[in-house]
Amino acid sequence: MNADFNRNEDHMKLLLSHLSEKIEKIKAGGGKKNADRQRELGKLLARERIAELIDPGSRFFEFGTLAADGMYEEYGGCPAAGVITGIGYVSGRQCVIVANDATVKAGAWFPMAGKKNLRAQEISIENRLPIIYLVDSAGVFLPMQDEIFPDKEHFGRIFRNNAIMSSMGIIQVAAIMGSCVAGGAYLPVMSDEAMIVDKTGSIFLAGSYLVKAAIGENIDNETLGGATTQSEISGVTDNKFKDDKAAIEHIRNIFSMLGAKEEAGFDRAKPKEPKLSLEEILGLIPSDPSKQYDMHEVIHRLTDGSAFDEYKDGYGQSIVCGYGRIEGWAVGIVANQRKVVKTKKGEMQFGGVIYSDSADKATRFIMNCNQRRVPLVFLQDVTGFMVGSRAEHGGIIKDGAKMVNAVANSVVPKFTVIIGNSYGAGNYAMCGKAYDPRIIVAWPTAQIAVMGGAQAANTLLQIQVSSLKAKGKTITAEEENNLLKKITDRYTSQLSPHYAAARMWVDEIINPLDTRKIISMGIEAANHSPITKPFNVGVIQT
Repeated sequence: MNADFNRNEDHMKLLLSHLSEKIEKIKAGGGKKNADRQRELGKLLARERIAELIDPGSRFFEFGTLAADGMYEEYGGCPAAGVITGIGYVSGRQCVIVANDATVKAGAWFPMAGKKNLRAQEISIENRLPIIYLVDSAGVFLPMQDEIFPDKEHFGRIFRNNAIMSSMGIIQVAAIMGSCVAGGAYLPVMSDEAMIVDKTGSIFLAGSYLVKAAIGENIDNETLGGATTQSEISGVTDNKFKDDKAAIEHIRNIFSMLGAKEEAGFDRAKPKEPKLSLEEILGLIPSDPSKQYDMHEVIHRLTDGSAFDEYKDGYGQSIVCGYGRIEGWAVGIVANQRKVVKTKKGEMQFGGVIYSDSADKATRFIMNCNQRRVPLVFLQDVTGFMVGSRAEHGGIIKDGAKMVNAVANSVVPKFTVIIGNSYGAGNYAMCGKAYDPRIIVAWPTAQIAVMGGAQAANTLLQIQVSSLKAKGKTITAEEENNLLKKITDRYTSQLSPHYAAARMWVDEIINPLDTRKIISMGIEAANHSPITKPFNVGVIQT
């Protein structure tokens, strides 16, 4: 391997090391003191509950680990948004798992906690996956109630989803392992089965203090809504259990008896490892996001046997399209080409830019994948669509709109991996978060924004300088440089995949070596949901 490869590999490993350190800190939740308090009450911690629930040695894809990272600092932070979500296997059945972390503000719901729970339900709904709720929450975080309570995508949407999911036949099982208060009490009771742990679990619309304030009644929480009350008097919960482990074992038993449902029927052959080393991916992605590399080299390290049946390889070369398999699953791959290529017409196409012919090719390929019922995998490293008079006269907006239309109307499941740049309308055309990928992940080298940092910073600088001059203020060269640095630093921080993951624009930042596993788990999940909607792109300008 050459010096560039080694430099790239060192850079990627450094980014992965920083990511690992951050995740370890996040997984500590609310800290040792709060964890010890939970254990004193006889409770397992949230991640311990999940470890007890999932099948030993099975895969678990945690998503939203970095949700709320760097946010809510005025309240002491909210690691992982105070809730753990993931896709795992329980008694051999793939499912979504949601577990409140009571070490973080007693499991209270911050705005990002609501967004994260809704994303978990969305994954369950799209893929018809059973969902398990391990409930231990003090309810809405009152200082931010206006940002979590009343709007369409706020807290109440969770219970609306409970009802919709039930009507769809999606299995929902809830275990109340700690507090379950106020509106949050509806979540387990709207599930198919609600169980409660004795002495630690409680469920009520209003706790003892609020009851005293509202109607003057003196009562303790256990008598008001503890396990015995809700299982033997009110009938709100179906069963009570002596501890967390007993409740979890009951969930495992439920899942061991689930009947099979109709599948989508996506094609799967016997999985094969890539012929080319998967580990070499770490050295292929340049440490400088402006540098070139050949996307084919990445694809051949992701596909089974490194096989890739390319579509229209000599046309529209700034996008690579073709068929392959990932852990046996047939996939259609749409990837941005990062190296400069020369067309048969003698023209140069620059890496990461979408041209009219590339958009045209990708549109046709996406339509073919829908016709053949082949899931789509998008590998993003895109700086946007081509600009300038030649591109405009050639109809770039029209061709880009065709591609966006095809992506938006696709009925096959879509999976997006942001490898490098993800800028502007290129993010949309390559199935960004707004276009409903079943799973969207980023590598540590990803950058997500409306445009690149240098262009954006200079544009913002021009706007601010013009505004100051319009007010009659003069600005020196030194002041202008300082302003540019301030703008650049702020914008650069927003380009980071960590910034995106904190706001759940992506589900997770992953090690590139886990890409095959996550796509495979995603297609397996999608296979639980038969395609019933016909593919129709509507009106397209030709």
